[in-house]
Amino acid sequence: MSIKRILVTGGAGFLGSHLCERLVDQGQDVICLDNFFTSQKSNVEHLLARPNFELIRHDVTHPTWLEVDEIYNLACPAAPGHYQYNPIKTMKTSVMGAINMLGMAKRCRAKILQASTSEVYGDPDVHPQPESYRGNVNPIGPRACYDEGKRAAETLFFDYHRMNGVNIRVVRIFNTYGPRMHPFDGRVVSNFIRQALRGEPITIFGDGSQTRSFCYVDDLIDGIIAMMNGPDDFPGPVNLGNPDEFTIRELAEHVVEMVGGQSRLEFADLPPDDPRQRRPDITLARERLGWAPKVKLQEGLARTIEWFRSINMDDYRAPTPNY
Repeated sequence: MSIKRILVTGGAGFLGSHLCERLVDQGQDVICLDNFFTSQKSNVEHLLARPNFELIRHDVTHPTWLEVDEIYNLACPAAPGHYQYNPIKTMKTSVMGAINMLGMAKRCRAKILQASTSEVYGDPDVHPQPESYRGNVNPIGPRACYDEGKRAAETLFFDYHRMNGVNIRVVRIFNTYGPRMHPFDGRVVSNFIRQALRGEPITIFGDGSQTRSFCYVDDLIDGIIAMMNGPDDFPGPVNLGNPDEFTIRELAEHVVEMVGGQSRLEFADLPPDDPRQRRPDITLARERLGWAPKVKLQEGLARTIEWFRSINMDDYRAPTPNY
């Protein structure tokens, strides 16, 4: 096997740290770049002694010069509380980060993958969502900094591909969960587990009838790497997520039962532009990558709850006041 020099931006985040770990274990030469706005250095602490891992504190909105063979561009706050905390910075991270990483890919002739999101579909009118669906996004709402930032990044990727021949990959990531989620990231899985473990009421926004599809992190990393290593005539975009669909209320009840606590459900107003339903059509991923998720929700939740039990949540601060 020829060793590749691989850059992972946002590499100390939830998804990035799992990706770095997988690539390091494969024997690749991995550079993790992160500004630690929402990530934890502890996520990659176990990799620091490995000779094929390097950690750089840097913000992708500023240029950086490295010589690499592949780039996984994962840098961007991904939870609503995080990306709405500084919406201008979020948009800058998506757009300027994409420009800077695409410029590096062009100069190095490196292959580059963009971690896009199911949020490009907005509050969808089509269900489940295929890649051909162009979305229903409010461009001036509180979520637009993330939704439209990621849409703009996809535009940049395909323009660099068409104009400059850059070898691109675009994956649209649906809700993902697992160990190393930040306890205060504001996502439903981490919120529910944290609240249940502390015996607090489980906060459900709306009536809990809205749906989501939850993909375990190991399955997602399989899909991301499969896309990077996939055929050059398939730049994407491709949906990566679990097509099993659950209501938010069902998720809350699962978590309370598995934790074994007595938390009651508490309902609050639904935030603006919150999608009513979200479920990926993964036909394309099955056909072109031979990929489909394997871990069922109960199994993935059990692993995630076990990890939450193993940490001291007092070591984690809420990264923003909007959790």
